[in-house]
Amino acid sequence: MTRIVSLALLLLSLNSLAQDTLPKFSAYTRGNDKVIIGWTNTYPKVSQISIQRSFDSLKLFKTILTVPDPMVPQNGYLDAKGTNPKMFYRLFIVLDSGKYVFTQSQRPHYDTTSHSAYVPKTEVMPENNVRQRVVIAENMAPKEAELLKEKIQEATRKEEPKTVSPVEKPKPAPEPERFFIIKRRDSVIRLLPAKQLGRFRDSIVLRTRDTMTFRNSDTILLKPFIPKAVFKPSRFVYSDNTGNVVIQLPDVKTKNFAVKFFEDDGTFLFEVKQIKEPYLVVDKTNFLHAGWFKFELLEDGKEKELHKFFIPKD
Repeated sequence: MTRIVSLALLLLSLNSLAQDTLPKFSAYTRGNDKVIIGWTNTYPKVSQISIQRSFDSLKLFKTILTVPDPMVPQNGYLDAKGTNPKMFYRLFIVLDSGKYVFTQSQRPHYDTTSHSAYVPKTEVMPENNVRQRVVIAENMAPKEAELLKEKIQEATRKEEPKTVSPVEKPKPAPEPERFFIIKRRDSVIRLLPAKQLGRFRDSIVLRTRDTMTFRNSDTILLKPFIPKAVFKPSRFVYSDNTGNVVIQLPDVKTKNFAVKFFEDDGTFLFEVKQIKEPYLVVDKTNFLHAGWFKFELLEDGKEKELHKFFIPKD
């Protein structure tokens, strides 16, 4: 399915809009049904930040955006599609440890300090005055989102000051953590951080006989190993290397044995009763054709074994 990429350019002015520190966030409106969501991130590691909205302050929240780089210190989003200025907003935050947090919901406050927060797509702002952030809608394809993340990081590095102190060198910006989706058949069983891929691969290869298949750049499909069934012949009734059927029984002098033979579909053929020899050979010509046959071994009138054997072609 073709996914439509929607981009919006958002300028967060720290002089005019005060951004709260996570898990708190700011929500402002300047009319025209446009809401500005902003926050300051001081968490050492965040895996995901999603913006959600609802007509209710406690339930029925729907994700409208998952930001491409949750580790940006100051970030935000312009919601230009809110159907009602009295809607509630909240953030869904996933930490590196796997724990998650829902912020308290709030309605946007009306802000009159400035009217330049929204930059139209057709307007070009000077690079020295505007630090642009590209916001990616939640329906963007993963590969397209990754490409945009790289472009965002590249643009950020280009905007860093070129003059640095001779004592301190600027630290490179940390790359966003990548995750692999681990699936078995159609079910997602876990999200695997990219840094753990080597250890996970070794555990699959060395400890199991399963197969890892990379379906795409971020999805791994585990195919469980299914051993092939190995036929184990009976030790009482079996075919020898000549194709004849051997009946080999213990205690024939003290017990009453009989063997019933059937086609593979269960059709009865014949029966050998009152077997008194410990080793008896039934010629393969009695079975009329090659292939699989079934048998039932009876001991003193009771079933001792149900099994089958194969007679090869001459």
